[in-house]
Amino acid sequence: MHGTMSALAKASGVLKSVDYEVFGRVQGVCFRMYTEDEARKMGVVGWVKNTRQGTVTGQVQGPEDKVNAMKAWLSKVGSPSSRIDRTNFFNEKEISKLDFSGFSTRY
Repeated sequence: MHGTMSALAKASGVLKSVDYEVFGRVQGVCFRMYTEDEARKMGVVGWVKNTRQGTVTGQVQGPEDKVNAMKAWLSKVGSPSSRIDRTNFFNEKEISKLDFSGFSTRY
């Protein structure tokens, strides 16, 4: 039990930032709204927006474990009527502080 607590404390000490792009049927299916809700629930910050290419792109920052959970959500879950074909993650790095105070939709 003690082992997992210290591992959690360690994990939450590392802040990660990652950019993402989601491919599939992800526009016109409330994807951004659900992403914003999910990010707030998970406690990560960043942004989301639709691209002209029909994808959804953005950035997620927060404790490593929460960022990993959000990555899984962006890869497999999405909004109820979306269909995610694939999600690309790039520029994943450790950061010393968060660049955002919350999670927002950009236009």
